[in-house]
Amino acid sequence: QVQLVESGGGTVQAGGSMRLSCRESGRTSGAYVMAWFRQAPGKDREFVAAITWSGLTTYYADSVEGRFTISRDKFENSAYLQMDDLSPEDTAVYYCNAGSDLGPPYNAGLEYWGKGTLVTVSS
Repeated sequence: QVQLVESGGGTVQAGGSMRLSCRESGRTSGAYVMAWFRQAPGKDREFVAAITWSGLTTYYADSVEGRFTISRDKFENSAYLQMDDLSPEDTAVYYCNAGSDLGPPYNAGLEYWGKGTLVTVSS
């Protein structure tokens, strides 16, 4: 059973930075994509960023391009989301997402989900 556990959420002031981590366990084999989604209060879950198995290719939502950076450490079975220049509009529960690489786009979501971590950006 694949499990994804997020960490690193909390409260930060507008203009600040925060780094989220996601650790995967239980995968038996195969290359897989890791991604981040978020869901703001009263809104649908939306794609934030994704990174391929090699780590060489990344994808970002327009709303975070240039401010967020996704990365991964295959040896640690982990993915990270570095968030800079945060604004109150970034307030949301952030979810780690992972699954088999069936090719982009990845904004529909992959097989496995974490439980989420809350990020609050105060003005």
